[in-house]
Amino acid sequence: MPENLQFVLGYKCVCCGKEFAPEPFRYRCECGNNLDVVYHYDRLKKVWSKDLLKANPEPSIWRYGPLLPLKRTPLTSGLHVGGTPLLKVPRGSSDEEQQLYLKDDTRNPSGSLKDRATAVGVQHAMELQKKTLIAASTGNAAASLAALAAYYGLRAVILAPATAPAAKLTQILQYGATLIPVGGTYDEAFDLSMQVAEQFGWYSRSTGINPMLSEGKKTVALEIAEQLNWQMPDWVFIPTGDGCIAGGVYKGFYDLQQLGWIETIPGLIAVQAENSAAIVKALESGADLAPVDAHTVADSICVDFPRDGLKALNAVKSSGGFGITVTDDEILKGQKDLATRTGIFAEPAAASAYAGYQKAVHENLVTGMQSAVLLITGSGLKDIESAKRKIMIPSPVEPVFPAVREFLRQADLC
Repeated sequence: MPENLQFVLGYKCVCCGKEFAPEPFRYRCECGNNLDVVYHYDRLKKVWSKDLLKANPEPSIWRYGPLLPLKRTPLTSGLHVGGTPLLKVPRGSSDEEQQLYLKDDTRNPSGSLKDRATAVGVQHAMELQKKTLIAASTGNAAASLAALAAYYGLRAVILAPATAPAAKLTQILQYGATLIPVGGTYDEAFDLSMQVAEQFGWYSRSTGINPMLSEGKKTVALEIAEQLNWQMPDWVFIPTGDGCIAGGVYKGFYDLQQLGWIETIPGLIAVQAENSAAIVKALESGADLAPVDAHTVADSICVDFPRDGLKALNAVKSSGGFGITVTDDEILKGQKDLATRTGIFAEPAAASAYAGYQKAVHENLVTGMQSAVLLITGSGLKDIESAKRKIMIPSPVEPVFPAVREFLRQADLC
C-alpha cells in the first residue's frame, strides 16, 4: 500500500494560522481553535490524476486515498463507506426541479454521512494503536462509531443526550457499544467526552475538534464532483449543526481546485433549524459565533455552540454562499414531501436541506436556472416518532372485500 503522508504538509489553525508538522498528531491549535490538514498539491499532481482515479475500481471513499491524511488506506472497502448515489429529482417539470440533485448518504452502513468521518477516524486511531474510541453525539455519529468499531474489533464508548431518538440509542446498543446516556445537552456530553478522552488516553471521534473527521466528510464533495464529471453545481445545501460537514465539503472542493481538477467552488448554503442557528446568526450579523439555547425536532443539528463553527463560517463565506433557517414545521413538511417525491426517507436534520432549498427558491435566493445538490445526510428510520407527526396511520378495516372496497372508494382510488 502506498504511503499517503508523503502528501501531507501538516496542520494549520483556522484562526491564528499557526502551522504544525504532521506528527505527532494533535486535535487543536495551542490557541484552542481547530486545525485544517494541508497537502502538498504540487507533489500530488505528479503522481495522481483524474484518469488514474477513473481507472481505480475501488467504489468506496478509499478511492480518494492520496487526499486522505492516513499513512495507508485499506486494501478493501470493509463496510463500504461512501460511493453513494447522486440522484436527479425524478418528478416535476419546472426548471429548478430539473436542476436539483440529491446526494443520498442514507445508504452508508449505519445510515448516515457520519460514516465517512468515522471511517477515517477509525483508521487513524488504529495507526495510533488506540483500541478504545469515544464520541459525544446526538445519535448519528455515535451509531456510526459503534458500527465501524464493531467491524474492526475496537471498543466504542458513547456519551449521548438521554433525549436522543430511541431508534438511534437502540442502534448504538445493537452494535455492542458502551452507551452512557447524559441527562443534559449535546454540548454538555461533548465537554464530558473530552474530559474522559484526556483522562484515559482514548481516541476522540467527537465532531468539531478532530481534523481527521473533516477530512472524511470532505469525501462527499469529492464524489459529487466526480459524479458530475467535474462540472460544479451552483449551490450545495448542507444541514448544519456543529459545522463540521460544511467545513469538510468546502475542504473537498478546495482540494480539487488546488489540484486543477475543478475551476470553481459551489456556493455552500448552511441550513439550520430556526431554534438552533448560531452559525446563520453569525453569518447574517457579521458578529462572532455566540451560543444559543438550541431546541429543534432535528436532533442531529441541535447544537448550542458549534464546535467547528469557525470552519463552517469560513467555508460559507469563501464559497460565496449564505445561511438560511427553517422552522420545525417546514422541516417536517419537507421530510414528507421529499419522501413522496423521491422515495428517499430522510431524518429531520437531513430533510432540512430540502426544506432550505424550497425556502431559498420561494424567496428567490436560488433560481430555477441554477443547479443545486442537497446533502441527504441521514435515514428517516433513525427517528420514526418525528416522522409520525405529519402522517396518520389509518384505522384497520375488516378482513373482507367490501370493507377494502369502501376504504379505496373513500380514498378516491375506485
